[in-house]
Amino acid sequence: MTESALVPEGSIPLDDGSAVLTGLHAQVLDLIGLAICAGELASGSVMRIEELEERYGVSRSVVREAIRVLASMGMVASRRRVGVQVLAASEWNLYDPQVIRWRLASPGRIAQLRSLTELRTAIEPEAARLAAIRAPLANASELMGLAGKLWAAGQANDAEGFLVLDIEFHRLVLSSSGNEMFAKLNTLVAEVLTGRTHYGLMPRHPHDEALQSHVDVASAIQRGNADDAHASMLGIMQRAFDEMSSIWEHGSPAA
Repeated sequence: MTESALVPEGSIPLDDGSAVLTGLHAQVLDLIGLAICAGELASGSVMRIEELEERYGVSRSVVREAIRVLASMGMVASRRRVGVQVLAASEWNLYDPQVIRWRLASPGRIAQLRSLTELRTAIEPEAARLAAIRAPLANASELMGLAGKLWAAGQANDAEGFLVLDIEFHRLVLSSSGNEMFAKLNTLVAEVLTGRTHYGLMPRHPHDEALQSHVDVASAIQRGNADDAHASMLGIMQRAFDEMSSIWEHGSPAA
């Protein structure tokens, strides 16, 4: 059997041997995933393959492939002679980027953002501290360059450019920590930053203090000052909390 024969129809292979759905398969997966995260398909409810075929107007193979992926995320389970049962959120792979994306698109996006920001606050300051100790010189220099570009993008009100640079900055801090577990959280951070931007939960104009904090993180890592790196990154996380605190108190704005 060839390698291509192992890849499900309607998907493309990834470097780690898994596959991502494309085209119609991806559309149906998104629709069902969003419905589950939004509570339209509640925990404990049962879906039948034939009902999903009719609901989405697709073939059985398309529905089965979407269900296979959802099962791999812990969101559903096939029950013999029952159907496909929606599982409780406690069973989901909450770190999966698609699950994060669906939850951010749901009415519960504010609770999701709060959980993710709390996680980032626990991890990223420590990652910055470790980066100050372990980061290769090239990484430290690149972080300084990114901090400068972030400042320029913020001053120019270039929201799209700022997002790309911000994602890369935090990805590089995590990878420079030398901790492979931290480094794997880069996709989670990217989804958080993208979600905040997409749903209008970022300041219209980045504060100078926030821009300076990124410079301070990069400078501390370059100087090898672990305490300063930790404190500066913690400042970035605390500002993120402050920026969203009123939203958490009063609920989600319209998407």
